[in-house]
Amino acid sequence: MKQMIIIGAGAAGMMTAIHASSNYIVTIIEKNEKPGKKLFITGKGRCNVTNDSDPDTFLGNVITNPKFLYSAIYSYDQSRVMDDFESWGVKLKTERGNRVFPVSDHSSDIIKALTEQIDRLGVRIIYNTTVKDIMVNDENVPSVTGVKLSNGRTLQADVVVLASGGMAYPQTGSTGDGYDILKSKGIEIVNPRPSLVPLETEESEVTDMMGLSLKNTGIKVIAPKEHYTFLKKDKILYSDFGEMLFTHFGVSGPMCLSASSYISSFIYGKGHGLKPHLILDIDLKPALSEEDLDKRIQRDFNEFKNKDFQNSLDKLLPRLLIPVIVSRSGIRADKKVHDITAEERKKLVSVLKSYKLTITGLRGFKEAIITGGGVSVKEIDPYTMELKKIKGLRVAGEIIDCDALTGGFNLQIAWSTAYLAAT
Repeated sequence: MKQMIIIGAGAAGMMTAIHASSNYIVTIIEKNEKPGKKLFITGKGRCNVTNDSDPDTFLGNVITNPKFLYSAIYSYDQSRVMDDFESWGVKLKTERGNRVFPVSDHSSDIIKALTEQIDRLGVRIIYNTTVKDIMVNDENVPSVTGVKLSNGRTLQADVVVLASGGMAYPQTGSTGDGYDILKSKGIEIVNPRPSLVPLETEESEVTDMMGLSLKNTGIKVIAPKEHYTFLKKDKILYSDFGEMLFTHFGVSGPMCLSASSYISSFIYGKGHGLKPHLILDIDLKPALSEEDLDKRIQRDFNEFKNKDFQNSLDKLLPRLLIPVIVSRSGIRADKKVHDITAEERKKLVSVLKSYKLTITGLRGFKEAIITGGGVSVKEIDPYTMELKKIKGLRVAGEIIDCDALTGGFNLQIAWSTAYLAAT
Protein backbone atom coordinates (compact mmCIF):
# COMPACT_ATOMS: atom_id res chain seq x y z
CA MET A 1 0.00 0.00 0.00
CA LYS A 2 1.03 3.60 -0.54
CA GLN A 3 2.30 5.72 2.34
CA MET A 4 0.45 8.84 3.54
CA ILE A 5 1.88 11.29 6.04
CA ILE A 6 -0.49 13.74 7.72
CA ILE A 7 0.97 16.81 9.38
CA GLY A 8 -1.18 17.70 12.38
CA ALA A 9 -3.40 15.65 14.70
CA GLY A 10 -6.21 18.16 14.97
CA ALA A 11 -9.77 17.79 13.71
CA ALA A 12 -8.84 17.73 10.01
CA GLY A 13 -5.75 15.58 10.49
CA MET A 14 -7.49 12.87 12.48
CA MET A 15 -10.52 12.78 10.19
CA THR A 16 -8.22 12.48 7.17
CA ALA A 17 -6.43 9.54 8.79
CA ILE A 18 -9.66 7.69 9.50
CA HIS A 19 -10.98 7.92 5.95
CA ALA A 20 -7.59 7.32 4.31
CA SER A 21 -6.66 4.20 6.26
CA SER A 22 -8.35 1.77 3.89
CA ASN A 23 -6.18 2.95 0.98
CA TYR A 24 -2.96 4.06 2.65
CA ILE A 25 -0.54 3.20 5.42
CA VAL A 26 -1.04 6.36 7.44
CA THR A 27 1.33 8.18 9.78
CA ILE A 28 0.37 11.40 11.62
CA ILE A 29 3.08 13.76 12.83
CA GLU A 30 1.99 16.01 15.69
CA LYS A 31 4.09 18.74 17.35
CA ASN A 32 2.18 18.48 20.65
CA GLU A 33 2.27 15.70 23.22
CA LYS A 34 -1.34 14.69 22.49
CA PRO A 35 -3.95 15.08 19.72
CA GLY A 36 -6.80 17.57 19.40
CA LYS A 37 -5.50 20.37 21.62
CA LYS A 38 -7.54 23.04 19.87
CA LEU A 39 -10.49 20.70 19.45
CA PHE A 40 -10.51 20.32 23.22
CA ILE A 41 -11.30 24.01 23.80
CA THR A 42 -13.73 24.57 20.91
CA GLY A 43 -17.28 25.54 21.82
CA LYS A 44 -16.05 26.56 25.28
CA GLY A 45 -14.99 22.98 25.86
CA ARG A 46 -18.27 21.50 24.61
CA CYS A 47 -17.22 21.10 20.95
CA ASN A 48 -19.78 22.36 18.44
CA VAL A 49 -19.31 19.37 16.12
CA THR A 50 -21.31 20.66 13.16
CA ASN A 51 -24.53 22.42 12.24
CA ASP A 52 -27.56 20.23 11.53
CA SER A 53 -28.63 22.08 8.41
CA ASP A 54 -28.63 21.33 4.71
CA PRO A 55 -25.53 21.94 2.55
CA ASP A 56 -26.96 25.12 1.03
CA THR A 57 -27.47 26.62 4.50
CA PHE A 58 -23.93 25.59 5.36
CA LEU A 59 -22.54 27.34 2.28
CA GLY A 60 -24.61 30.43 3.13
CA ASN A 61 -22.74 30.71 6.42
CA VAL A 62 -19.29 30.50 4.83
CA ILE A 63 -17.81 33.98 4.57
CA THR A 64 -14.76 33.32 2.42
CA ASN A 65 -14.79 31.20 -0.76
CA PRO A 66 -18.02 29.23 -0.23
CA LYS A 67 -18.10 28.05 -3.88
CA PHE A 68 -14.76 26.32 -3.42
CA LEU A 69 -16.33 24.08 -0.73
CA TYR A 70 -19.25 22.91 -2.89
CA SER A 71 -17.73 19.52 -3.72
CA ALA A 72 -16.41 19.01 -0.19
CA ILE A 73 -19.72 19.63 1.58
CA TYR A 74 -21.76 17.54 -0.86
CA SER A 75 -19.24 14.69 -0.59
CA TYR A 76 -19.26 14.61 3.22
CA ASP A 77 -22.10 16.68 4.60
CA GLN A 78 -23.38 17.38 8.09
CA SER A 79 -25.63 14.33 8.26
CA ARG A 80 -22.75 12.00 7.37
CA VAL A 81 -20.54 13.59 9.99
CA MET A 82 -23.26 13.14 12.61
CA ASP A 83 -23.89 9.54 11.53
CA ASP A 84 -20.19 8.76 11.81
CA PHE A 85 -19.80 10.17 15.30
CA GLU A 86 -22.96 8.39 16.46
CA SER A 87 -21.59 5.12 15.05
CA TRP A 88 -18.33 5.80 16.90
CA GLY A 89 -20.24 5.92 20.19
CA VAL A 90 -20.80 9.68 20.62
CA LYS A 91 -24.42 10.59 21.35
CA LEU A 92 -25.24 13.99 19.87
CA LYS A 93 -27.85 16.67 20.53
CA THR A 94 -29.01 19.68 18.54
CA GLU A 95 -29.45 23.06 20.22
CA ARG A 96 -30.54 26.56 19.23
CA GLY A 97 -29.42 27.54 15.75
CA ASN A 98 -29.05 23.85 14.79
CA ARG A 99 -25.76 23.68 16.66
CA VAL A 100 -24.73 20.07 17.31
CA PHE A 101 -22.90 19.05 20.50
CA PRO A 102 -22.09 15.78 22.25
CA VAL A 103 -24.82 14.97 24.78
CA SER A 104 -22.13 14.91 27.47
CA ASP A 105 -21.10 18.51 26.66
CA HIS A 106 -17.49 17.29 26.74
CA SER A 107 -15.19 17.89 23.77
CA SER A 108 -13.01 15.11 25.14
CA ASP A 109 -15.65 12.63 23.93
CA ILE A 110 -15.14 13.80 20.34
CA ILE A 111 -11.36 13.51 20.65
CA LYS A 112 -11.72 10.09 22.26
CA ALA A 113 -13.93 8.86 19.41
CA LEU A 114 -11.43 10.04 16.80
CA THR A 115 -8.40 8.58 18.57
CA GLU A 116 -10.16 5.27 19.17
CA GLN A 117 -10.89 4.99 15.45
CA ILE A 118 -7.29 5.88 14.62
CA ASP A 119 -6.04 3.17 17.00
CA ARG A 120 -8.50 0.62 15.64
CA LEU A 121 -7.41 1.33 12.07
CA GLY A 122 -3.73 1.02 12.86
CA VAL A 123 -2.77 4.64 12.21
CA ARG A 124 0.60 5.58 13.69
CA ILE A 125 1.02 8.91 15.49
CA ILE A 126 4.42 10.45 16.19
CA TYR A 127 4.11 13.05 18.99
CA ASN A 128 6.39 15.92 20.06
CA THR A 129 7.77 16.16 16.55
CA THR A 130 7.82 19.09 14.14
CA VAL A 131 7.98 18.87 10.36
CA LYS A 132 10.72 21.17 9.09
CA ASP A 133 10.03 20.72 5.38
CA ILE A 134 8.06 18.76 2.79
CA MET A 135 10.34 17.03 0.29
CA VAL A 136 9.47 17.47 -3.39
CA ASN A 137 11.29 16.09 -6.43
CA ASP A 138 12.42 18.34 -9.30
CA GLU A 139 10.48 16.75 -12.13
CA ASN A 140 8.52 18.84 -14.67
CA VAL A 141 5.42 18.31 -12.54
CA PRO A 142 6.89 18.18 -9.01
CA SER A 143 5.56 15.51 -6.69
CA VAL A 144 5.92 14.81 -2.99
CA THR A 145 8.53 12.34 -1.79
CA GLY A 146 8.22 12.72 1.98
CA VAL A 147 8.94 15.03 4.90
CA LYS A 148 11.99 16.25 6.76
CA LEU A 149 11.66 16.44 10.54
CA SER A 150 13.22 19.00 12.85
CA ASN A 151 15.41 16.28 14.37
CA GLY A 152 17.01 15.70 10.97
CA ARG A 153 15.18 12.47 10.12
CA THR A 154 13.32 12.03 6.85
CA LEU A 155 10.20 9.95 6.22
CA GLN A 156 9.18 8.80 2.75
CA ALA A 157 5.59 9.19 1.53
CA ASP A 158 3.53 9.02 -1.64
CA VAL A 159 1.03 11.57 -0.28
CA VAL A 160 1.44 14.31 2.32
CA VAL A 161 -1.61 16.05 3.80
CA LEU A 162 -0.91 19.37 5.47
CA ALA A 163 -3.49 19.81 8.24
CA SER A 164 -1.44 21.97 10.57
CA GLY A 165 -4.16 24.58 11.19
CA GLY A 166 -3.95 28.34 11.09
CA MET A 167 -2.70 30.82 13.69
CA ALA A 168 -5.67 31.14 16.07
CA TYR A 169 -5.03 30.02 19.66
CA PRO A 170 -1.25 29.68 19.15
CA GLN A 171 -0.99 28.15 22.64
CA THR A 172 -2.47 24.98 21.13
CA GLY A 173 0.33 24.74 18.58
CA SER A 174 -1.33 26.64 15.71
CA THR A 175 1.57 28.91 14.86
CA GLY A 176 1.37 29.08 11.07
CA ASP A 177 4.24 26.63 10.36
CA GLY A 178 2.41 25.23 7.35
CA TYR A 179 2.22 28.62 5.65
CA ASP A 180 6.00 29.03 5.72
CA ILE A 181 6.57 25.57 4.26
CA LEU A 182 4.16 26.21 1.39
CA LYS A 183 5.49 29.70 0.69
CA SER A 184 8.92 28.14 0.16
CA LYS A 185 7.35 25.95 -2.54
CA GLY A 186 5.89 28.93 -4.39
CA ILE A 187 2.33 28.45 -3.10
CA GLU A 188 0.25 31.61 -2.66
CA ILE A 189 -0.81 32.32 0.91
CA VAL A 190 -3.59 34.86 1.43
CA ASN A 191 -2.57 37.08 4.33
CA PRO A 192 -3.62 35.23 7.54
CA ARG A 193 -5.76 37.32 9.88
CA PRO A 194 -7.73 36.74 13.10
CA SER A 195 -11.42 35.98 12.60
CA LEU A 196 -14.33 35.26 14.95
CA VAL A 197 -12.61 37.55 17.41
CA PRO A 198 -13.74 40.32 19.82
CA LEU A 199 -13.84 43.94 18.64
CA GLU A 200 -11.90 46.89 20.02
CA THR A 201 -13.66 50.24 20.33
CA GLU A 202 -12.49 53.82 20.67
CA GLU A 203 -14.81 54.89 23.47
CA SER A 204 -13.46 54.45 27.01
CA GLU A 205 -17.00 54.21 28.44
CA VAL A 206 -17.14 50.50 27.53
CA THR A 207 -14.77 49.89 30.46
CA ASP A 208 -17.48 51.15 32.83
CA MET A 209 -19.81 48.44 31.46
CA MET A 210 -17.24 45.62 31.53
CA GLY A 211 -18.96 42.28 32.13
CA LEU A 212 -22.41 43.52 31.10
CA SER A 213 -24.13 40.99 28.83
CA LEU A 214 -27.10 42.03 26.69
CA LYS A 215 -29.30 39.24 25.33
CA ASN A 216 -31.91 40.87 23.10
CA THR A 217 -30.01 43.47 21.16
CA GLY A 218 -29.77 44.52 17.53
CA ILE A 219 -26.52 45.60 15.91
CA LYS A 220 -25.33 46.98 12.59
CA VAL A 221 -21.69 47.38 11.55
CA ILE A 222 -21.34 50.31 9.15
CA ALA A 223 -18.39 51.34 7.00
CA PRO A 224 -18.75 55.14 6.65
CA LYS A 225 -18.00 56.58 3.23
CA GLU A 226 -16.22 59.50 4.92
CA HIS A 227 -13.47 57.10 6.01
CA TYR A 228 -13.57 54.62 3.13
CA THR A 229 -13.49 57.00 0.19
CA PHE A 230 -13.90 54.21 -2.39
CA LEU A 231 -17.49 53.76 -1.15
CA LYS A 232 -20.24 55.78 -2.80
CA LYS A 233 -22.38 55.56 0.34
CA ASP A 234 -22.23 54.09 3.84
CA LYS A 235 -22.01 50.30 3.61
CA ILE A 236 -23.67 47.96 6.13
CA LEU A 237 -21.18 45.10 6.57
CA TYR A 238 -23.25 43.09 9.06
CA SER A 239 -26.51 43.20 10.99
CA ASP A 240 -27.96 40.78 13.50
CA PHE A 241 -30.06 40.32 16.63
CA GLY A 242 -28.92 38.46 19.73
CA GLU A 243 -26.29 38.52 22.48
CA MET A 244 -23.30 40.79 23.06
CA LEU A 245 -20.89 41.48 25.89
CA PHE A 246 -19.03 44.62 26.97
CA THR A 247 -15.34 44.19 27.84
CA HIS A 248 -12.47 46.38 29.04
CA PHE A 249 -11.34 46.86 25.42
CA GLY A 250 -14.64 46.89 23.51
CA VAL A 251 -17.30 44.30 22.76
CA SER A 252 -17.57 40.54 22.37
CA GLY A 253 -20.26 37.85 22.40
CA PRO A 254 -21.75 35.77 19.56
CA MET A 255 -22.96 38.66 17.38
CA CYS A 256 -19.72 40.58 17.64
CA LEU A 257 -17.63 37.48 16.86
CA SER A 258 -19.67 36.88 13.72
CA ALA A 259 -19.39 40.56 12.80
CA SER A 260 -15.60 40.27 13.03
CA SER A 261 -15.57 37.83 10.11
CA TYR A 262 -17.21 40.39 7.84
CA ILE A 263 -15.00 43.16 9.19
CA SER A 264 -11.88 41.04 8.67
CA SER A 265 -12.95 40.21 5.12
CA PHE A 266 -13.71 43.87 4.35
CA ILE A 267 -10.53 45.30 5.84
CA TYR A 268 -8.01 42.67 4.78
CA GLY A 269 -9.56 40.25 2.32
CA LYS A 270 -10.53 42.84 -0.28
CA GLY A 271 -7.14 44.52 -0.16
CA HIS A 272 -8.38 47.77 1.32
CA GLY A 273 -5.66 47.54 3.95
CA LEU A 274 -6.99 50.45 5.99
CA LYS A 275 -7.07 50.55 9.76
CA PRO A 276 -10.61 49.73 10.94
CA HIS A 277 -12.79 52.76 11.54
CA LEU A 278 -16.30 51.37 11.57
CA ILE A 279 -19.52 52.29 13.34
CA LEU A 280 -21.15 49.74 15.63
CA ASP A 281 -24.79 50.89 15.77
CA ILE A 282 -26.55 49.19 18.70
CA ASP A 283 -30.33 49.07 19.08
CA LEU A 284 -30.85 48.51 22.81
CA LYS A 285 -34.61 48.04 22.40
CA PRO A 286 -35.11 46.33 19.01
CA ALA A 287 -38.51 44.90 19.95
CA LEU A 288 -39.98 48.41 20.25
CA SER A 289 -40.48 51.04 17.57
CA GLU A 290 -39.42 54.58 18.46
CA GLU A 291 -43.06 55.47 19.07
CA ASP A 292 -43.67 52.48 21.35
CA LEU A 293 -40.42 53.09 23.21
CA ASP A 294 -41.42 56.71 23.80
CA LYS A 295 -44.75 55.54 25.27
CA ARG A 296 -42.89 53.09 27.51
CA ILE A 297 -40.57 55.84 28.74
CA GLN A 298 -43.52 58.14 29.38
CA ARG A 299 -45.11 55.46 31.60
CA ASP A 300 -41.87 55.09 33.57
CA PHE A 301 -41.48 58.86 33.85
CA ASN A 302 -45.03 59.18 35.13
CA GLU A 303 -44.29 56.58 37.80
CA PHE A 304 -41.00 58.23 38.81
CA LYS A 305 -41.90 61.86 38.08
CA ASN A 306 -40.42 63.17 41.34
CA LYS A 307 -37.10 61.32 40.99
CA ASP A 308 -33.86 62.52 39.48
CA PHE A 309 -33.46 61.42 35.86
CA GLN A 310 -30.52 59.13 36.71
CA ASN A 311 -32.77 57.20 39.12
CA SER A 312 -35.70 56.77 36.73
CA LEU A 313 -34.31 54.16 34.32
CA ASP A 314 -34.02 51.08 36.56
CA LYS A 315 -36.96 49.35 34.90
CA LEU A 316 -35.72 50.13 31.40
CA LEU A 317 -32.00 49.40 31.51
CA PRO A 318 -29.35 47.31 33.30
CA ARG A 319 -27.60 49.19 36.11
CA LEU A 320 -24.19 49.45 34.37
CA LEU A 321 -25.75 50.93 31.24
CA ILE A 322 -27.68 53.72 32.96
CA PRO A 323 -24.82 56.23 33.57
CA VAL A 324 -23.64 55.83 29.96
CA ILE A 325 -27.09 56.44 28.49
CA VAL A 326 -27.71 59.37 30.84
CA SER A 327 -24.47 60.93 29.62
CA ARG A 328 -25.25 60.26 25.94
CA SER A 329 -28.77 61.67 26.25
CA GLY A 330 -27.50 65.13 27.19
CA ILE A 331 -30.11 65.33 29.98
CA ARG A 332 -28.67 66.48 33.31
CA ALA A 333 -28.41 63.47 35.66
CA ASP A 334 -30.04 65.32 38.60
CA LYS A 335 -32.83 66.86 36.57
CA LYS A 336 -36.25 65.99 37.96
CA VAL A 337 -38.20 63.68 35.66
CA HIS A 338 -41.24 65.96 35.64
CA ASP A 339 -39.06 68.72 34.18
CA ILE A 340 -37.79 66.68 31.23
CA THR A 341 -39.10 68.07 27.96
CA ALA A 342 -40.59 66.14 25.04
CA GLU A 343 -37.56 67.12 22.97
CA GLU A 344 -35.18 65.69 25.60
CA ARG A 345 -37.24 62.52 25.79
CA LYS A 346 -37.02 62.22 22.00
CA LYS A 347 -33.20 62.44 22.25
CA LEU A 348 -33.25 59.65 24.86
CA VAL A 349 -35.29 57.45 22.53
CA SER A 350 -32.83 58.15 19.74
CA VAL A 351 -29.84 57.13 21.90
CA LEU A 352 -31.53 53.90 22.99
CA LYS A 353 -32.40 52.96 19.40
CA SER A 354 -28.99 53.94 18.05
CA TYR A 355 -26.19 53.74 20.61
CA LYS A 356 -23.03 54.10 18.53
CA LEU A 357 -19.48 52.93 19.20
CA THR A 358 -16.43 53.25 16.95
CA ILE A 359 -14.69 49.98 16.04
CA THR A 360 -10.95 50.62 15.78
CA GLY A 361 -9.56 47.11 15.61
CA LEU A 362 -9.84 43.36 16.06
CA ARG A 363 -8.24 41.43 18.90
CA GLY A 364 -5.29 39.20 18.01
CA PHE A 365 -4.79 35.54 17.20
CA LYS A 366 -4.61 34.62 20.91
CA GLU A 367 -8.32 35.43 21.20
CA ALA A 368 -9.44 34.43 17.69
CA ILE A 369 -11.52 31.28 17.25
CA ILE A 370 -10.32 30.77 13.69
CA THR A 371 -7.91 32.15 11.11
CA GLY A 372 -9.02 34.04 8.03
CA GLY A 373 -6.77 33.77 4.99
CA GLY A 374 -4.44 30.86 4.32
CA VAL A 375 -3.69 28.74 1.27
CA SER A 376 -5.28 30.41 -1.74
CA VAL A 377 -8.10 28.30 -3.15
CA LYS A 378 -6.71 29.03 -6.61
CA GLU A 379 -3.84 26.71 -5.69
CA ILE A 380 -6.09 23.77 -4.72
CA ASP A 381 -8.09 21.21 -6.72
CA PRO A 382 -11.53 21.49 -5.02
CA TYR A 383 -12.33 17.82 -5.74
CA THR A 384 -9.22 16.32 -4.11
CA MET A 385 -7.68 19.09 -1.95
CA GLU A 386 -4.43 18.46 -3.85
CA LEU A 387 -2.22 21.42 -4.70
CA LYS A 388 -2.23 21.97 -8.46
CA LYS A 389 1.50 22.67 -8.55
CA ILE A 390 2.70 19.68 -6.49
CA LYS A 391 1.38 16.17 -7.07
CA GLY A 392 0.62 14.27 -3.89
CA LEU A 393 0.55 17.33 -1.61
CA ARG A 394 -2.90 17.98 -0.17
CA VAL A 395 -4.32 20.39 2.40
CA ALA A 396 -7.24 20.15 4.82
CA GLY A 397 -8.92 22.26 7.49
CA GLU A 398 -8.16 25.73 8.75
CA ILE A 399 -4.99 26.15 6.70
CA ILE A 400 -7.22 26.76 3.63
CA ASP A 401 -8.53 30.27 2.89
CA CYS A 402 -12.10 29.44 3.90
CA ASP A 403 -13.84 30.61 7.06
CA ALA A 404 -17.40 30.69 8.32
CA LEU A 405 -19.60 32.08 11.07
CA THR A 406 -19.96 30.47 14.49
CA GLY A 407 -22.34 27.54 14.90
CA GLY A 408 -20.33 24.45 13.90
CA PHE A 409 -19.65 25.57 10.33
CA ASN A 410 -15.88 25.86 10.69
CA LEU A 411 -15.51 22.36 12.08
CA GLN A 412 -17.66 21.10 9.22
CA ILE A 413 -15.16 22.70 6.82
CA ALA A 414 -12.44 20.69 8.56
CA TRP A 415 -14.40 17.40 8.35
CA SER A 416 -15.42 17.88 4.70
CA THR A 417 -12.05 18.98 3.35
CA ALA A 418 -10.39 16.18 5.33
CA TYR A 419 -12.68 13.63 3.70
CA LEU A 420 -11.68 14.75 0.22
CA ALA A 421 -7.99 14.88 1.15
CA ALA A 422 -8.31 11.29 2.35
CA THR A 423 -10.36 9.77 -0.43
